[in-house]
Amino acid sequence: MSTPEGDPGTRRAAVLGSPIAHSLSPVLHRAAYAELGLVDWRYDRYEVDEAALPGFVDGLDPARWAGLSLTMPLKRAILPLLDEITPTAASVEAVNTVVFTTDGRRHGDNTDIPGMLAALRERGVEEVPTAAVLGAGATASSALAALARICPGEVTAYVRSRERGVEMRQWGERLGVAVRIADWADAAKALDEPLVVATTPAGAADHLADAVPAAPGVLFDVLYDPWPTPLAAAWSARLGAVVSGLDLLVHQAVLQVEQHTGRTPAPLAAMRAAGEAALAGH
Repeated sequence: MSTPEGDPGTRRAAVLGSPIAHSLSPVLHRAAYAELGLVDWRYDRYEVDEAALPGFVDGLDPARWAGLSLTMPLKRAILPLLDEITPTAASVEAVNTVVFTTDGRRHGDNTDIPGMLAALRERGVEEVPTAAVLGAGATASSALAALARICPGEVTAYVRSRERGVEMRQWGERLGVAVRIADWADAAKALDEPLVVATTPAGAADHLADAVPAAPGVLFDVLYDPWPTPLAAAWSARLGAVVSGLDLLVHQAVLQVEQHTGRTPAPLAAMRAAGEAALAGH
């Protein structure tokens, strides 16, 4: 797959994935470049699947390209193409950030995990005694990695199948988290935990809106479009704290911008405002 290089003096970065048309990453990164005065920087998005990934990456000029953002289904497919990855990325075997170094090496990191922690800290969540995770996909493993740093107690994972339950328990053992597996049919019980991380696809947890307790703790719902979800709306109505998928997206993008450009701090407020405006314009 060929990659348009544009003006020779332009520094490049992009988000790759399939599907990719919905990605807000260009909006967030371009807002950061504008705020930082990086007029010679360009950020795009490319539809790239697992089969096309090696050829795409090999076709990039590391002297021109600063790095990449990766979304599904590429976070694990990128691993064999990298020279090194951070311990954070290794802990969940997933990379969402690639930096091309000046000597041509490819460095992989995972900003989803610190992004989750930063989004929670922004809402005043530094530590919780126990927590619940709804779902068992790739985002759920990142959630467990984040919870390993702030939750000394048990994490209950509500899953639909025995196989997913086994996977979550294995991730817990690997990450040092005590994971208890519960059936998805009992997911309403999760809402009594001090922190609930909902990692399920759109619509999957909507039925739980009617089960939100009178005094809920904190909900971290990783969805952002459409927003609010029925669960998040019901949570807010009962004055519970809600962390959104946009919060996560912005915080992980802040870390990507800093790694790609070498400029810190990245402009969190400007990036969030750009994301909110883009979603409002749908």
